[in-house]
Amino acid sequence: MTAVGLRVAVVGAGVSGLAVAILLRRRGVRCDVYEKSDALGAVGAGIQLSPNGARILHELGAEPAMRRRSSAAHAIETRRWNDGTLLSRVAHGTACEDRFQAPYYLVHRADLQACLVDLLPPGRIQLGRAVTGVVEHGDRVELRFADGGSTTADVVIAADGVHSALRAAVVDDSPVFSGYSVYRGLVPAAAVPSFEDDPRVMFWFGPGRHVTYYPVSSGRTVHFSAVCADPSAGTAPRSSTADVPNLLAEFDGWHEDVRQVMRTAESVTRWGLFDRNLSDRYRTGRVALIGDAAHPMLPFLSQGASQALEDAVVLVDSLLTESMTDIPAALRRYEAVRRPRTAEVHRQSRLRADTFHLPDGPLQAERDAALAGLRDLAHLDWLYGDAVRSAHALAGH
Repeated sequence: MTAVGLRVAVVGAGVSGLAVAILLRRRGVRCDVYEKSDALGAVGAGIQLSPNGARILHELGAEPAMRRRSSAAHAIETRRWNDGTLLSRVAHGTACEDRFQAPYYLVHRADLQACLVDLLPPGRIQLGRAVTGVVEHGDRVELRFADGGSTTADVVIAADGVHSALRAAVVDDSPVFSGYSVYRGLVPAAAVPSFEDDPRVMFWFGPGRHVTYYPVSSGRTVHFSAVCADPSAGTAPRSSTADVPNLLAEFDGWHEDVRQVMRTAESVTRWGLFDRNLSDRYRTGRVALIGDAAHPMLPFLSQGASQALEDAVVLVDSLLTESMTDIPAALRRYEAVRRPRTAEVHRQSRLRADTFHLPDGPLQAERDAALAGLRDLAHLDWLYGDAVRSAHALAGH
């Protein structure tokens, strides 16, 4: 089999699925994307895309569109919940581009998706095609749809998120509730006028809670996420409409800057925060999990999209550099290269569920002192650096 003869089916038109489709089509590989939603659009909220993901977007050809549709963060700033004391400000901006050859993008999910869709020819994404399962045969995979249809491919890439319909074909597990819920909303740019001259990520840390907000949609809108301990969210639906007065009550006593952002919201959604325990398996013989379907992470390290893009590069490289007659070997290589990296990011994300939400006291003071010592980007080399190239070097490719 040649690369041109390979047939790939991608399930999910999110960041990882679209990136795989773009990379494969550039190499002449037939790739069809199946998305359960009837339309691609405004569903979702803000995404922080760090340089390790932004570099890949640039390599895909999305840089001009991303520069137009997003903001590049000048800094990441952390403040104390009640009095606004500045705990840390780590400059990004030009320092980030100089050190890591890419910016730290702040973007609405729909804008990021549109940047990727524009890099595919029309007709490669089939909407309204919910997948119910797969059946592996010796030389092919059968993909089955909720509408009763089916298709076959040489390999299936499951890029359908934390609640993946195909993960069960690879791993027998369930989502793990973090003990926290997140309230998300979008507000007009006027809610944070300082973002006009200084676009940045604002973190506010408090006991059992933290708040993040930053500009998206080229600075026209501000996205906020407000996380709080919420044991009941483990049994709630994946998302629900929330009441702004109730949200304000959850953050009673917080700094007025934070409360003003929340107060400005016209609508808010509430989500329980789930991940999964990291699995030893990201693939079978002809089915590969990618992005949140492979290693769903808590959002406290803001790495979901960037890790999905790293996955896409390694997976496509593995498929096209291994013998085309040995797809299982290609998927084993993908798993071997990506699992150590994603395991560490997964671990660090879970650790922050504790450190972000410490009660006021000695441990909180120790954390704040450590934050004050972070003055440049060197401590982020492990995360923002070129993990894909480093992994290829270690693998001998």
